[in-house]
Amino acid sequence: MLRSRVTAKDFVFESDEGDRILIDSYEVSGDYDSPDEVTLKGVRIEDSLTELMLMSAEKIVLGKPSRAVFPLDDSLAPEELRLGSLAIDGIVIDMASDMAEDLFYGTPFTSSQGRMTIEQVRGQSLAHDGIGMLELTGVAGSGEDFDEFGSGSFTLGSLRFEGLTGLDVDGEEQLESMVLRDFEIDSDRLIGSLSLLDFDGDFSDGEGGVRLEGFHMNLARMIEMAPEEERTQLRMVSNVLTDGTGELRLDAAFLGSWKEEGEHSVLVSDSRIELHDALRLMLDINLPVVLPAGMEPADVFADAGSLQAATLLGGDLRLTLSNQGLFGRLATLGAAMEGVTESQYVEQARTQAQGFGMMFGPQVQSVLMGLVELLEGAADELEVSIGLPSESTMATYMVDPLGLPDKLSMEVETR
Repeated sequence: MLRSRVTAKDFVFESDEGDRILIDSYEVSGDYDSPDEVTLKGVRIEDSLTELMLMSAEKIVLGKPSRAVFPLDDSLAPEELRLGSLAIDGIVIDMASDMAEDLFYGTPFTSSQGRMTIEQVRGQSLAHDGIGMLELTGVAGSGEDFDEFGSGSFTLGSLRFEGLTGLDVDGEEQLESMVLRDFEIDSDRLIGSLSLLDFDGDFSDGEGGVRLEGFHMNLARMIEMAPEEERTQLRMVSNVLTDGTGELRLDAAFLGSWKEEGEHSVLVSDSRIELHDALRLMLDINLPVVLPAGMEPADVFADAGSLQAATLLGGDLRLTLSNQGLFGRLATLGAAMEGVTESQYVEQARTQAQGFGMMFGPQVQSVLMGLVELLEGAADELEVSIGLPSESTMATYMVDPLGLPDKLSMEVETR
């Protein structure tokens, strides 16, 4: 007999492991054997002996589940567990529970003590081998032993995954995209924030990469919490990086794209790192390549090692280093540590650069001398342009790294 709705109230289940599951309302909508939706309200999991809450959720909605009721043991095969959609509101988790340890296995929260709340979880197309989309919003936590994060508190605006596949095979996991927004942490090891981490791992559309925006670390406060004997050295490093503010700010992007041009492909990479009030580093790569049969350009971005099997048809690389105050502070610090004047310190660096040039050749010397110009303030920017021969392979450069200057054309410019 088909029914449009089946409801159970005040449900209690005692597990063999000592957990108690309480559900205020469990409602199945649609055909019971193939439901449209299952809604759980007032879900609470607690220790049956102490009655301490391990996890709770205000509401859980399962869209197009593979069955109306999922057994709480391991009787179902993994492929029998499927959800068309998932919506969970008002989650509270005891981080010290075994359930939390299983849930956050492999993360800094595996063996922590504390409490986490999540306003919402939304998902689409969830199965044992992949997830179409999963998003957490309004995450907050506080406690102890968050692994490398230490003890303290954190908040996370949102974390969204899309196109996660290969979950059923170790080493075959792939992720199309991940976006993290508005992360903040205040602990006894780390004080900082991150506005955006955007990862695009799907190169089937010809482009992808990683963007990092608004990374901030409060070095001044972190140094105050460091062991006293380490603070002087840490403050010197902080002053060089932040010009004495104690506030480290960084933005970065590592982007790649490719396009087909007749019988070969062109791989393009555009990367930049900006350490505010210190330096900016930019790397542009343009490589025409012939890939082996069966290999796609997307494979190269997924595994850069696969480029070793490709034939490079020339190409060029351009590295630009812009001084935004870092090199001047390095000269000041170096001179103070050596007990000499800044001009004497720069001359020492110049002599060393010339010595390395005699060992490794004029091209290496020109790069090192360019760095000396940044150090003494004679230039604000160093640009290194490298041209590859008309045909080569990566193996050509890996066998004899010290011989690279003889195989490549290089131009060094300061301004």
